[in-house]
Amino acid sequence: MDVVLELRNILREYRSEAGVLRVLDGADLTLNKGELVGLVGPSGSGKSTLLHTAGLLEQAEGGQVLLEGEDAMQLNDDGRTRLRREKLGFVYQFHHLLPEFDARDNIAMPLMVGGMARSKARKKAETLLEEMGLSDRARHQPGQMSGGEQQRVAIARALANDPRLVIADEPTGNLDPATTDRVFASLIRMARSEGAAVLVATHNMALTKHMDRVLTLKDGKLTDFA
Repeated sequence: MDVVLELRNILREYRSEAGVLRVLDGADLTLNKGELVGLVGPSGSGKSTLLHTAGLLEQAEGGQVLLEGEDAMQLNDDGRTRLRREKLGFVYQFHHLLPEFDARDNIAMPLMVGGMARSKARKKAETLLEEMGLSDRARHQPGQMSGGEQQRVAIARALANDPRLVIADEPTGNLDPATTDRVFASLIRMARSEGAAVLVATHNMALTKHMDRVLTLKDGKLTDFA
């Protein structure tokens, strides 16, 4: 299988007046193309820190973060920004849609920022909305959509640039159970069809049955969930 993400011996520390807190202590992970991997662990265990490190939003104190073989730890800020733009998609618990733009332009905006022509970006956004079952919401602003619809728009936005890796941090944590199932099914379907690797942090154990593997983060290390 094609390896998309490798984390090798990741060390991540936070310093304060109270001392040094080591959140990640030799964490290792390999994630393959088309693979859906869940990340579980108690609050405060470092799940978001691991996702931010894998997503190049935070820099580890040690180890390697490789995206399709390219070591992000050896890149400068511009290089990491390039990798995020070209290879990563993010979905968060809160959708972070721009309230003044409709669903189509919320999806198209990152594509236009990346240099795609507006007409082409909007066309791609419309295709993604159709795949999400939201064609009739294309011209609706976030305030005119339900929470589940907004989160599906956020998933479409995350997949708009054809990422190799999708990182999702509690993507259904703010939704009711029925909406959770629909939104998570949309994420799985879209990621599978695009061949993206997906890393999902969640407290919802019911979602883990849909994943290829589930890992537990404990004492700064990743182990298979038992």
